[in-house]
Amino acid sequence: MNKEKFAVSYIMPDTFNNDILFHTDPAIQFSINHTFSSVNKEKDYNYRIFITDNNPVAIAKNYQNYIKDQHQFTTLAEKEKKNPEIKKLYGAPHAYLWNSRVLTSDDMHWNKLQTSIDDPLFEWMADLLDKYGEDGSAEYKKALANIKNGEMYSYEKNMILNSFQYILQMPQLYNPTIFKNPDATAKKYIDKGVTKLNEQERYDLNKHLISAHINGLTTPVDEWGQSNSTQIIQEMEQAGIKKAWIGLPNWVNGLMNPTSVDTAAKAGYLMGPYDSYQSIQQNASIDWNTASFPNPKLYEDATVENEQGEKLTGFLGKGRKLNPTLVFDAVKARVDGILAEGIVFNSWFMDVDAAGELHDDFAKAHPTTQKEDAVARMKRLDYLNKKGFVIGSEGGNDYAASNIAFAHGLETPVIKWDDPDMRENEDSPYFIGKYASMDGSIPTRYSKIVPIKEEYKPIYTSPVYSIPLFKLVYNRSVITTHHWEWDSYKIKGQTGERRLKEYLYNTPPLFHLDEANWKLHQVDITANMKKWTPFQQEALRHEMTNFQTLDANRLVQKTEFGPGLQVIANFSNKDFKSNTGNIQAHTALIINNGKKTTISTNNLD
Repeated sequence: MNKEKFAVSYIMPDTFNNDILFHTDPAIQFSINHTFSSVNKEKDYNYRIFITDNNPVAIAKNYQNYIKDQHQFTTLAEKEKKNPEIKKLYGAPHAYLWNSRVLTSDDMHWNKLQTSIDDPLFEWMADLLDKYGEDGSAEYKKALANIKNGEMYSYEKNMILNSFQYILQMPQLYNPTIFKNPDATAKKYIDKGVTKLNEQERYDLNKHLISAHINGLTTPVDEWGQSNSTQIIQEMEQAGIKKAWIGLPNWVNGLMNPTSVDTAAKAGYLMGPYDSYQSIQQNASIDWNTASFPNPKLYEDATVENEQGEKLTGFLGKGRKLNPTLVFDAVKARVDGILAEGIVFNSWFMDVDAAGELHDDFAKAHPTTQKEDAVARMKRLDYLNKKGFVIGSEGGNDYAASNIAFAHGLETPVIKWDDPDMRENEDSPYFIGKYASMDGSIPTRYSKIVPIKEEYKPIYTSPVYSIPLFKLVYNRSVITTHHWEWDSYKIKGQTGERRLKEYLYNTPPLFHLDEANWKLHQVDITANMKKWTPFQQEALRHEMTNFQTLDANRLVQKTEFGPGLQVIANFSNKDFKSNTGNIQAHTALIINNGKKTTISTNNLD
């Protein structure tokens, strides 16, 4: 609470079972409700009251001192002592690489497909899609018929490639009546026993089965998928980008294309898969393998119930929510399976675990409190930490701050999840896009550039209403950036404004890459990294020690990191004169021990 000459801070040691209720009539205010859950045997509740100076820095540093006193604060330097790989984050941009197809259009000799279409393989693929595919084979068969008739446009090509990607993941692909002449690699796996293969071996078997059977229809199997993965990584390195965190939308992308993972590691980059243990589905599709678990009993015996005994539904209303206290063995089994062939992932992104979605489980067989839920999530993050991975998670809530090195979603969170114009109405100019991509490119949900409604800007993006409280506490502990739905280029008309905030708040740029997006943004990304990398390497050496607004409209803001580094960002439409000199509109000035660097956004929207 801000008073005229001081501030009152309330700190609640029990972070669980609290609801903050906001009101705007007759004035902005809030209240807090704490629930004493029936599954929680601890019935005590307390809070502490602190009197501080009336400014954000004093309030945040008071909280920082509190968590240090409680031994709940771990710096990146301390984390780095246990895992030196964390150093690779310092100055790195964050990028999701969409190498979703291992067999790409560049790998196909399309002029030979029409004469090969009667091969029994293509009928076998239709059988597999009918039996195991989520959408069946109707569209695939339609594409085959069109190709036979001499029609081979984008629709037909994409359908063929999507079908190949699907069946290449299937454990049921091998059929001795179809694949009569496997190559040496495939024969090695067959001799071992198809049912005894780990996941990466299975993908390698399937790639070699297909490649040998349709010899001449594609490039050599070792070249599959390199144009939309390995080549991009090589071009990033050649462009002088010395550090990068690269996330894969799924571990399958790496297991099917280990060359790309090797290339990233050799370039000095971090690369890791997206993983999640939020939901479980009884019959999860191949595309939703994070919701699939070998143990069928988990669906009934390890899922969360509310007080009425009803199971909580999973993400997007599918399946059920998992109780993290009951699935640690499943976590180990999945991770060990992914790593069985020595894939050189050096990072791991765990969805949801730091996002604050914690549950009381009222199931009589396994009652669980929110606190126990959080402890179980941290146990699996600690398990991954001990394996040497650089760990990130969604959100970055501070109960997870000691267990993660980076977080996605705190600087720009998911914007207005329940607005139908953004999520459902495809004709709306605000529709952010779809999860699926028919052509193997970045799904439009992540690549489509869209405006956001004026009413949301003050809440989500406007610098006028932004105060870097988390950074004032955790700048040297957790690297935070945008949510993957809202990368640095996503919001129309705000790319430049968000660039200034990235420097002002020490927020790494985040973007999505495929061949097209890399070509579109390559020049800007490369030029920006020449300034970003040395800036963040210095900014992470210090705490954020100061934040202040320099004009009445709050459009000129200043941050300081330690004694020698400061950033002044001018978000306004006019130049600003300060004691360090003139700062042009839409420009940031970095002063590092007297050396000045200007960040101009005039060429950005």
